Amino acid sequence: MSLLPPLTPAAALLLALLIDRWLGEPPVRLHPVVWIGNYLGWAGRLVQRVAWQPTDTRDAAAYPKDFKAFWLAALYWFAGAAIVFGVARGLEQGVQALGLEVSGLVTGHAERAEGVQLLLAAAVLALLLKPMLAWAMLKSEVQAVDAALAQSLDAGRARLSWLVSRDTAALTETQVRESAIESLAENLNDSVVAPIFWFVLLGLPGAALYRFANTADAMWGYKGVYKGQNWAWAGKWAARADDVLNWLPARLTGVTLALLGGINLRALHREAAKTPSPNSGWPMAAMALALNIRLGKPGVYTLNPGGDAAGRQDTRRAIAYASKVLLALIPCALAAIIVIAIFGAGQA
Repeated sequence: MSLLPPLTPAAALLLALLIDRWLGEPPVRLHPVVWIGNYLGWAGRLVQRVAWQPTDTRDAAAYPKDFKAFWLAALYWFAGAAIVFGVARGLEQGVQALGLEVSGLVTGHAERAEGVQLLLAAAVLALLLKPMLAWAMLKSEVQAVDAALAQSLDAGRARLSWLVSRDTAALTETQVRESAIESLAENLNDSVVAPIFWFVLLGLPGAALYRFANTADAMWGYKGVYKGQNWAWAGKWAARADDVLNWLPARLTGVTLALLGGINLRALHREAAKTPSPNSGWPMAAMALALNIRLGKPGVYTLNPGGDAAGRQDTRRAIAYASKVLLALIPCALAAIIVIAIFGAGQA
């Protein structure tokens, strides 16, 4: 039996990571995640027209149950998810058909035709997959915070605001570094591990669906009023959907990071449980323990409270650890793609 079907997505994943490293992000006007964001921004404005607007924003738990905003947001979420999944599925099938058509034009040995099919299909699929991954941009943004902080505290705070939604105006130098390292750890899962995880399981549609859900959570998944918009109920579905899709990848990221750092998994579980999010605590706690530093959000949680204050060298160490996680998971992902494809072919 030919290994061409499983080799195509495996090669595409490797090529996508190389494209990410060498070329970075595609232009904004051509970026699928930007298109997703535009749709969610449009839909979000429509949802906010019907959402209950409180006069007192201090206690989100006291807001009334706004089922109208909840179901309208859920409807727009499902519509967008269906479009994204369907388009990605169609593109993936088109890539397969294109590879077969071109290989049919190649004369000579069957192995040569299969090689052409593999290379063409993998290259096109890699270009489609790349926008779902953003390791190079994440690393660059964290390094930019560190460089800005070396200039001044105000510059570091301003640059950090590109990465996080929290108010950065009153953060200390240590807290700016902590927040950047936290963002690196959390987005290592969101921007790298989780898209790869869902690509392994469901191909390009899986990675695209995850990116839609994660973007929806970033834009809608707030627990109260954010920038004058009430997401207490309107954002619940987006937040829960992202929680479900991130449950396994976040733990995979955290456990891998812990194993590479020689961290006790019981300690990881204990620290991860301190965060309000059911998922983001895993990679963040693992990073705090691996670096032996404190990480946290003022007034909300502190991870590894007995650790040292984050210093400039810790940003570089955090990036190095995150890179090791990616390098460790790549062969696992490639092997899983091939095993799943062969098993699926055997069941057909």
